[in-house]
Amino acid sequence: MQSASAPLYPRASTGIVLMCVGVASLCVNDALAKTLTDHYSALQIQFMRNLIALPFAILIAVKMGGTAALRSHRPVAHLFRGTLWIAATVMFFTSLKYLGLAEATALIFVAPLFITALSAMFFRETVGWRRWLAVLIGFAGVLIAIRPGSAAFQTVSLLPIATAFVYALLMLSARWVDERESVWTLLLYMTGTGAALSLFIVPFVWIPVRPEDWGLFAAVAIFGTAGMTMMTQAFRLAPAVVVAPLDYTAIIWATLLGWIVWNEIPDALTFVGAAVIIASGVFIIWREHRTNARP
Repeated sequence: MQSASAPLYPRASTGIVLMCVGVASLCVNDALAKTLTDHYSALQIQFMRNLIALPFAILIAVKMGGTAALRSHRPVAHLFRGTLWIAATVMFFTSLKYLGLAEATALIFVAPLFITALSAMFFRETVGWRRWLAVLIGFAGVLIAIRPGSAAFQTVSLLPIATAFVYALLMLSARWVDERESVWTLLLYMTGTGAALSLFIVPFVWIPVRPEDWGLFAAVAIFGTAGMTMMTQAFRLAPAVVVAPLDYTAIIWATLLGWIVWNEIPDALTFVGAAVIIASGVFIIWREHRTNARP
């Protein structure tokens, strides 16, 4: 019989490493996408990424979940999630064309705040006053970062926030997927439906791919798929309360990449706003863990 003191997650350290590397991979993915926005529309970048990533997603799904991972019991739910995935990706990639990488990354961190608010409003989940206060403080951090009404305000700053809202819907919509389906099935169908649905629109914005850019598109697909796979596996190996806050290490990588590649240095208020948003998100994750841990 296993003792009460035995660790519930014996490979938690592996999960932590996977989360950190996965987050860094997604930041590289975003930096590559930002580079491509100089010549291609966000929709075309999104389409190419999903199209190139689809064979890898199939291999990962079969490797991790067997052939059963290829089958969906509720394809309509995946079509809806694919639509949300397209919207979120296109908005975020569009914002990268005009905003610094670190600034856009910081603003998208409001997603956990939206998830908390939407869970209370639409799923009737109980959210205590402490988490509601954290949500309000987090949105105050957004106001600090984007400074509406000031000369520094850019309307395009609203795009990462809209991305975070759609991303929250995407995460919550996972509840409509058949519970018999694994996370690998979700990853596969999100990639596949994202490519299939955007196929009908991308001809209207298509620009022939330059030979020197094929490598960049392939790298976007590889880093994006690898990042999502590693982060998904991290949640399987370590407690969510441990690995979820590590998602915020993205601000470090985004700032570093933005400085190295584009000489972007966010101003002090952007960092202050990001710190407030991150603190609110971490508190919500911690508080939710404590609430769910109660008998």
